Amino acid sequence: MLDFNAPEFVVVAIVALLVIGPKDLPKAMRFVGKWFGKARAVTRQFRSGFDAMVREAELAELEKQWAEENARIMSEHPPAALPAPAAEVHHVAEDAPPVMVEQPAITGETPGVSAPKPKPKRTRKAPAAAAEAPAVEKIVKPAPKPRARKASAAGATAPVEAGKPAAKPRTRKPDAVPPAEAAE
Repeated sequence: MLDFNAPEFVVVAIVALLVIGPKDLPKAMRFVGKWFGKARAVTRQFRSGFDAMVREAELAELEKQWAEENARIMSEHPPAALPAPAAEVHHVAEDAPPVMVEQPAITGETPGVSAPKPKPKRTRKAPAAAAEAPAVEKIVKPAPKPRARKASAAGATAPVEAGKPAAKPRTRKPDAVPPAEAAE
């Protein structure tokens, strides 16, 4: 029906390039691709629905054949009546005393298996310094690690790469003064 071989496809591509133009050809191809995708989806859905109807018809036919075969077998071999189970008769002498059996002792241990030892509970010990220290503790921050300093331009000569200016020495900004103190 829609059978394209290589030469026909090349002719269609050249005509599309001449008619549509190279600028709008990608848009046209996307549009055609979307429509082909929709057509394939509708075809796939129709085919799956048709296959489901065929499967249901086949199952109904097989079920009908099974029912006929089952009826034929049952008519050839009717089920025999099963005898009632014989009731067990226990003769108990009314004069006999009840039989007592000693109960086994339950120790909780299985022979040949050793039970795991229970782990001791952990208790928190108060440090000796905490007992002597006052209730309020000061939080002490560790001292900062020393940093390696860069050589300053005035003090030492550092190699300078060609085309790059020498690094400026860093200066600390003074601490900011609150506005209330600055006004006084």
